[in-house]
Amino acid sequence: MPKVLISDKMSPLAKKVFEQRGITVDVITGLDKEGLIKIIGKYDGLAVRSSTKVTPNILKAAKKLKVIGRAGIGVDNIDLEAATVHGVCVMNTPFGNSITTAEHAVAMLMGLARQIPQANASTHAGKWEKSKYMGTEITGKTLGVIGCGNIGAIVCERAIGLKMKVIGFDPFLSPERAAQLGVQKVELDDLLERSDFISLHTPLTDQTRGIIDVSAIEKMRDGVRIINCARGGLVDEEALKAALDSGKVAGAAMDVFTEEPAKENILFGHDNVICTPHLGASTNEAQVNVAVQVAEQMADFLLTGGVSNAINMPSLTAEEAPKLQPYMKLAKEIGGFAGQLTESGIKKIIIEYEGHVASLNTKPLTAVVVEGLLAPLMASVNMVNAPVIAKERNIEITEVIHDREGDYHTLIKLTLQTEKQDRSVSGTLFANRAPRIVEISGVNLEAELSENMLYVVNEDKPGFIGALGSLLGYNGVNVATFALGRREGLNEAVALVAVDQKVPQIVLDQVAALAHVLQAKRLSF
Repeated sequence: MPKVLISDKMSPLAKKVFEQRGITVDVITGLDKEGLIKIIGKYDGLAVRSSTKVTPNILKAAKKLKVIGRAGIGVDNIDLEAATVHGVCVMNTPFGNSITTAEHAVAMLMGLARQIPQANASTHAGKWEKSKYMGTEITGKTLGVIGCGNIGAIVCERAIGLKMKVIGFDPFLSPERAAQLGVQKVELDDLLERSDFISLHTPLTDQTRGIIDVSAIEKMRDGVRIINCARGGLVDEEALKAALDSGKVAGAAMDVFTEEPAKENILFGHDNVICTPHLGASTNEAQVNVAVQVAEQMADFLLTGGVSNAINMPSLTAEEAPKLQPYMKLAKEIGGFAGQLTESGIKKIIIEYEGHVASLNTKPLTAVVVEGLLAPLMASVNMVNAPVIAKERNIEITEVIHDREGDYHTLIKLTLQTEKQDRSVSGTLFANRAPRIVEISGVNLEAELSENMLYVVNEDKPGFIGALGSLLGYNGVNVATFALGRREGLNEAVALVAVDQKVPQIVLDQVAALAHVLQAKRLSF
């Protein structure tokens, strides 16, 4: 059975979920990098929060690791590129703490508008400074939300409930979704110029890093208030400090910082800044939700192949996985068949889906075809890293979905464009379960793939089948099935022979030396 390591503190329910699913789980928290490297090789799965840093060296040592689950949204502590290269699926839990984080942002907005933390501290000190803490109403004010995903959308809904006007900037926000939320979609500069409050809810990427910088602040109206409960690094902290000092920005509420844990920061101690120690997801409900969710997702992946909320591979629900299993097998066999015949550099991969398979989730099927294709050509390839490996080698991948019904109930066709030639392989499922190859580069045949096979292309001449059978029999190679097809007009035929044992190299050489043989390859599945 699979074995999982939980390396960060999380709800005990995570361990319970794994054990209920039959997965062995160890909870070892507080490991340093060397300690994790020493033991990670024993585990199929790694469940983390934000403390564990999953570095390339750790992934290099994780020989069995198949999945990393992040109990939370941000995956800044996981080297995604290295995980993908090593074929490790990385999942997060984007919905488990969405409400909690959104509520924290709204609480920060309210606290900022009425200076509640400052007034609280003053009152506790016995000062009673009623006239000092003059707040501002939020009713009728404009809130600009940068990032209208799961959390940002909830903030929009809550703010509308508080009678605020809400405008949103998000390149992926459709007009229909904006209308559904009751949000006016605007460009970033428009949002900066119009907002009384600005709340950030976008991931930290190369495009969003420092999205609130000197130039952005210059475009804002005087007296704006800024809330960041998303990611440290979205706000240039030095630029914000200068704007606070000048009065351009009336106040800021920060739950996240560029460097965490933040024991020191340029914003600390400023009269108009509220700071909390990354509490966005810190409620009992959220901690339970993300722990249970990550354990369920990882268990589905390890036990059924289900993929939910993956960062670096196509999603495949636990319900879809069993239904797609025969198609996955067919896809891998088609890719493996073509990969074993490929002898020159691949330039382009075209995968076509026709019939029933065209109505299914084809993204994981495409990943599996590419995995099957590349696996005979290089080591350590799986459906996670295969598309990335192809991209690194400038191999173009095209997926085509056909609405038409063809000769088969379902059909997957792989076409390769290589440096020397084009080749195609098509396959179907018989009785919706059994994979069959039904076409090879325009030659129609019907063949079930087996562990050991012999592939022969020959001139279509009388006596060849007998010569091939006699040679195999003479060498003690027993034939299980013999599939034949020929390419009309070119005087060329294809034989796909299933045999009981691997064809020895000396026998393969003899087959290649037979009269009329153009190509002979041994295949294994």
